[in-house]
Amino acid sequence: MKFTLGQIRKNAYNEPYTFDEKVDVSELETMNNDIREIGPVHVAGKCFLQGEQIIFSFRISGEMILPCARTLVDVPYPFDIGADEVFTTSSHYSREEEEDEIHPIEGEVLDLTPYIKENILLEVPFRVFSDGASGQEEAPVKGNDWELVTEKEKEQTVDPRLKKLESLLKDDNRKQ
Repeated sequence: MKFTLGQIRKNAYNEPYTFDEKVDVSELETMNNDIREIGPVHVAGKCFLQGEQIIFSFRISGEMILPCARTLVDVPYPFDIGADEVFTTSSHYSREEEEDEIHPIEGEVLDLTPYIKENILLEVPFRVFSDGASGQEEAPVKGNDWELVTEKEKEQTVDPRLKKLESLLKDDNRKQ
C-alpha cells in the first residue's frame, strides 16, 4: 500500500484523505511466528497532513489461522486492529521523534505495508484454543519423531530397559 507525497499533499491539504484497500500480507506466513495462513487484509482509514507530519489513522481487519495451544489443529482467528502511524518529511530527525515513533520518509513514496504487517504481528495472541471436542478428534496423533501414547497403551507396553529382566523371570519360572 504505497502513497506518493504529491498524492498525499494534493488530497489531504484541506480535508482528510480517505483510503480503502485490500493488502496482501501473506509474507507473514513464512516468518518465524504462529501464523499458518493469512489472506488479504482489509485496510481502511484516513490520512491527515499537519505541517511536516503525515498522520495515518486506519483499521486493519481480516482472519488468520493459528495453531490450537492444546491440540495443534487450525483455529481461525478474526482480528480488527486500530492503528495510528505518524511520518515526517522533515530532514531534521531527532531522537525525541524516534522515541515518539515518528517515522522519517525517505524519497517520494511512503509504503504503509510494513507498518500494517507490524501491527498484525503485534496483535497475534499468545495462544488460542479450538472449540469443543472436534478439536480433540482432529488433533494429530503422529508427527516427525513423535507419537501420541494413551494411558492404556502405556500400561500395555514394557519399558525396553526392563525387557531383559522379563526374560530372567521367564527363566526362573521354567526351572521350578
